[in-house]
Amino acid sequence: MLAFEDFVAERLVDQGRISPEDLASARKKVARSPGGLLDALVEVGLMEPKALAAVCAVVCECPFVDIDSYTISFSNTELMPRSICQRALAFPLFDVDGIVTVGMADPLDLDNLDRIRAVLKVDVEPVLCERRAIERLIERAYSLAAGPQATDESAEAESESDGGPIVSAVNQILAQAIEENASDVHLGPDEHELHLRFRIDGVLQRRQGPSLAMHPGIVQRLKVMAHLDLTQTRRPQDGKFRFRHAGRAIDIRVSIIPTVTGENVVLRILGAGALLKGFADLGLDEGACGAMEGMIAEAYGMILVTGPTGSGKTTTLYTALKRLNTPDRNILTIEDPVELRLPLARQIQVSTDIGLTFASALRSILRQDPDVILVGEIRDEETARIALQASLTGHLVLSTLHTNDAPGAIARLRDFGCPSFAINSALLGVLAQRLLRRLCPECAAPDSPEQDLLEALRVTETRGAFKRAVGCDACGTLGYRGRIGAFEILLGAARVRTSIEGHDSTAALRRIAIEHGMKPLWRDALQKAELGLTTLEEVRRVAAASIDDDMDVVRAHRRLSA
Repeated sequence: MLAFEDFVAERLVDQGRISPEDLASARKKVARSPGGLLDALVEVGLMEPKALAAVCAVVCECPFVDIDSYTISFSNTELMPRSICQRALAFPLFDVDGIVTVGMADPLDLDNLDRIRAVLKVDVEPVLCERRAIERLIERAYSLAAGPQATDESAEAESESDGGPIVSAVNQILAQAIEENASDVHLGPDEHELHLRFRIDGVLQRRQGPSLAMHPGIVQRLKVMAHLDLTQTRRPQDGKFRFRHAGRAIDIRVSIIPTVTGENVVLRILGAGALLKGFADLGLDEGACGAMEGMIAEAYGMILVTGPTGSGKTTTLYTALKRLNTPDRNILTIEDPVELRLPLARQIQVSTDIGLTFASALRSILRQDPDVILVGEIRDEETARIALQASLTGHLVLSTLHTNDAPGAIARLRDFGCPSFAINSALLGVLAQRLLRRLCPECAAPDSPEQDLLEALRVTETRGAFKRAVGCDACGTLGYRGRIGAFEILLGAARVRTSIEGHDSTAALRRIAIEHGMKPLWRDALQKAELGLTTLEEVRRVAAASIDDDMDVVRAHRRLSA
């Protein structure tokens, strides 16, 4: 193998991909570590694994297959035992017309190739695949499929030490979801199939999952991890557990409900507080950042963040808390559940079973000498009134509401019985938000939008260069990677306060707010598309519903400005 590695390395030098000095440095690393020369080239950052595998394929005169670009059926585990796949670093990728394409890390290994032919008893076409991709595929496929397991004693002992196939399957699902930055995992049974889906950047995407036969065992395993009732299958259950992956502790929230085809499971993967950055990183522009900084600088008052479930409200609130989290402030939070861990802050988990509700916890923590209070959500009249009173008595209160826009928060507080004069006195501002998928910077390309789309979004003049999603390996061929917020902020301008005091409708309050400087959320989303951060299709998906409602207001504002 050493001669082959040298031959590949020399080919890389001839192609100008690495310099002779780089090669000499890699050889020195090989002398100090057990890995081979090609592994050393990857470890020191001289070559990407896939690019190196492609060069090896040319040297081997063998096709190169990028496993990540294909959907490999996990049912192929039925063709070969796990022990042989692990020993040969090979996996049957495709079976077409009686010919099995086998991905191998080393297709020149004739002994293993003969062993694979003997097991499959069909024609075999070897192709070269990146070593680590093959290792991941073998681990994932045999953990999530009900195919034959290893036959040798050592492999069986290893499987037992790992806790069995059910434990391995659950671990693989969670690890894959975390690696793909999924926010939720959906595991739902039908009559003939078990569906596995990940919500990535707000969109559900199908993934290959376990067989239907493994569903009861997986549900039982998740119930054990979340300390739920194993005997209860006819009532919804909620729980939480902590999962360690790649040295990180990840909190997982579990929701299980009974359906006519079995128990449906949704897992929410809760983020880590260490990932919180600043307001600008969330997508707030310079003016919005200044407004948020001004609000959290106040000694007391109420700040509300509104939007539907999954719009990033908690992340925004914790970004504010991170800015406020200093030793000279006492921060207490009441949440259901506690999604992010924040050092120094005292965080309380709501538990309705023992009477620990938002309202009861809020009454108690007011005796804990707080400076800043985070109420996860204002859900009822009692919580709203206590939170409002706390903001009027020297506390900075941050919370969320489920409303479609920022002015809608005023009507919701009124519905909770909060008087308008108290709302005016306490409210510092309302931030409404949605999440847009962010274009992948590696593959985004210039776009020439259709006229129908421009008209639907009321784009009459272009101030930037629109881009479109293309798709590449970096973004999983989706064209999008990550998300960015679109926002609107309602601040307490004098005319806005007069409107609140006068019990104006939400539509009237919105018109007045826009006339006095509030940038509508759809306009903020459109500006992000003009900057090439997202696409017009994303703007239409997320914010188009509010455009028609605001057009009359925008025209009226232009007339006033003229």
